[in-house]
Amino acid sequence: MHIDLKELVAKYNTPLYLYDFNAITDRYISLKEAFEGKKSLISYAIKANSNLAVIRHLANEGAGADCVSIGEVNRALEAGIKPYKIIFSGVGKKDDEIREALQKGILMINLESQAEMKRVELMAKELDLVARISIRVNPNIDPQTHPYISTGLHENKFGVDIDVAKGMYIYAKKSQYLTPIGIHFHIGSQLTQLEPIKESAIIVADLVRSLKAIKIDIKFFDVGGGIGVVYDNEITITPEEYASVLFEATKGLDITLVCEPGRYMLANAGIFVTKVLYEKSNDGKRFVIVDGAMNDLIRPSLYNAYHKIEAFVEPSDEEMVPADVVGPICESGDFFGKDVPLPLLEHNDLIIVHSAGAYGFTMSSNYNTRGRSAEVAIFDGKDYLIRQRESFEDQIRLEVACDTSWQEKK
Repeated sequence: MHIDLKELVAKYNTPLYLYDFNAITDRYISLKEAFEGKKSLISYAIKANSNLAVIRHLANEGAGADCVSIGEVNRALEAGIKPYKIIFSGVGKKDDEIREALQKGILMINLESQAEMKRVELMAKELDLVARISIRVNPNIDPQTHPYISTGLHENKFGVDIDVAKGMYIYAKKSQYLTPIGIHFHIGSQLTQLEPIKESAIIVADLVRSLKAIKIDIKFFDVGGGIGVVYDNEITITPEEYASVLFEATKGLDITLVCEPGRYMLANAGIFVTKVLYEKSNDGKRFVIVDGAMNDLIRPSLYNAYHKIEAFVEPSDEEMVPADVVGPICESGDFFGKDVPLPLLEHNDLIIVHSAGAYGFTMSSNYNTRGRSAEVAIFDGKDYLIRQRESFEDQIRLEVACDTSWQEKK
């Protein structure tokens, strides 16, 4: 990302998210080319970064959308993604969400349980529609990732096991209001080992073969997302390696391969920029206090996740001294990094938090009545404001709309 950071900060202030849209394009193309020669659909996982400009950019490249709420479905449609490229996943879909998704004619609804299948069938019956469905299968393979982002084990809340899934497919095949067209698995996020993906794909592909043998024609083989990215020194999976194990597992099957990248597309295309307020020392412990906080980027606090942090200052021979980079929020968990080697910093110096394009702004909040950051796209060397900084008035708008006369003193 070739930018004049000081100029952008002067223009947009801090805290600030910056996204390199050319890098997003490169990531999309790398996956699309890896699947070349096979029927495929790259469905961007909107939860990673749900800014409309980001989604629209990927829609223009040809991407579909993996959505986990009706809000995300509507974001995808608003951004120009065609209904036939939209998948609605997630464990807890409400009746009105199911009904709306069916009415909008999306590609398919991913089912996570037998109970959910019955609700979808009922909603389809009420609307006199046939619901296209997929079932999320839990292959019970250890993804070798952080436990909070592991999703493919029996101890996780997602999906159903192989035997339950087979029974659900048979039920759906017989139903007047359901048509099974896909199968889905997703064992976790930030996967850096190929073997768990390979093992899971083989298990699920074997299930597809057994379903086709009983005339249940699965057309979409959805492998979820989860390709790891480099935050520190991880050795990650290449798109070619990823595609290769899926090609091998599904050999002989006439299906469309679907993958749902989110972090892979956005993480390293984005940075978070924050300004130094001041330094302090408690009994020899150094703290660099910045204007960004855990409400802006919660991953370090929530997962103890590592993000590379560096000071945007002129190079010098000054000694780098470990410091905790912390924000203004009234929580001990409000930090971006601990024991980060940094030079001596002054008021208004800039700090860059790397790999912040995914699960950064999208997980932000108004905790401590802090407005959420501005978001800016960098595309072909130009900057574009894609989300304005929130004001206090933005935050209280829905509250002051309420009638508070009952609180007035008589």
